[in-house]
Amino acid sequence: MGKFKVVEKFVSINGEAKAAGELACFIRFAGCNLNCSYCDTKWANEICAPYEIMSEEEIYAYIKDTGVNNVTLTGGEPLLQENIYRLLALLSKDKTLRIEVETNGAINLSKYIDIGDNITFTLDYKLPGSGMEQYMIMDNYSLIRKNDTVKFVVSDENDLYVAKNVIEEYNLIERATVYLSSSFRQIEPKDIVEFMIDNNLNGIKLQLQMHKYIWEPDRKGV
Repeated sequence: MGKFKVVEKFVSINGEAKAAGELACFIRFAGCNLNCSYCDTKWANEICAPYEIMSEEEIYAYIKDTGVNNVTLTGGEPLLQENIYRLLALLSKDKTLRIEVETNGAINLSKYIDIGDNITFTLDYKLPGSGMEQYMIMDNYSLIRKNDTVKFVVSDENDLYVAKNVIEEYNLIERATVYLSSSFRQIEPKDIVEFMIDNNLNGIKLQLQMHKYIWEPDRKGV
């Protein structure tokens, strides 16, 4: 039986990626291997962060009790959990569930990518504004599939140019769903739209962090 450090579990709407606006059951795990400048869950990454220990069976039971079919595993970095493969394998057996794993791009996906066809990955490419770009594992972009997502959180104009170059170099528009997301209060969404127009960025979606516009930006449990 695996043991997992869970700092939050709740039902809300998904604020971003493909299921944005839909109900989702969130399982947030403790700990991260990065320290992004704009991270909005730093509290979950602290050594002293409060958490409860749950088994994969307990997590699955909680998910089923919610009655919600979209499941988002997030953090922190969920793939750092020692027994995450066991949890994903268990969840993959329930085809009524759609599992999204939010991962920070600094974990190799080769071990996890083919666990189940109801498990998808939202891969967050860390642009220079995050301070963490040097930790990106570029081999992941040879693994992603059409049903996976690549997200670029943009802090400034330089981030936009870097994102454009990465998208083109790895042919991401053809290989996954691609989002440009504005780092909250650091860049105006209209500036991203203007960049998309000026650079003819067909096939890329602008996305705002919906939950930060509905609730207070730092609110937990949403």
